[in-house]
Amino acid sequence: MAGAEAGLRPRREDRWREAYEKAGNGELEALRTADPELVAEDSAALGAALGRVLDALADGGRALVVGHSPTNEAAVLGLTGQIVGPISKGAGVLLVPDGRGYRLEILD
Repeated sequence: MAGAEAGLRPRREDRWREAYEKAGNGELEALRTADPELVAEDSAALGAALGRVLDALADGGRALVVGHSPTNEAAVLGLTGQIVGPISKGAGVLLVPDGRGYRLEILD
C-alpha cells in the first residue's frame, strides 16, 4: 500500500475558499469563472500529482484518492482536461489509461 501524495493537497486553501464565496457554489466551472488563475494553476499541479499516483501503479493496479470537492475535481481537470461536476459522497470517477492519457468514466 502506498503512502499519501503530498501534491494532492491544494497549495492555496484560503484562495479556494475565497473563490467559493465569490462563485456562490463549489462547482469547478463556477470557481474557474471566479478565479481562473487559481483553478488553472492548481488544477495543473493537482493533476500532475494525480498522474504520479497513477504512474506508480503496477499494471492493472488501482488507487483510491480521497479528499474534498472541488480539489478532487480540479485534479481530474488537470490530468484529463475534462471538467466533472461535484463528486458526491460515495461516488467517484474511474480514470482508465487509453494510450493518449486517461479516459474518464463517472461512477455512481
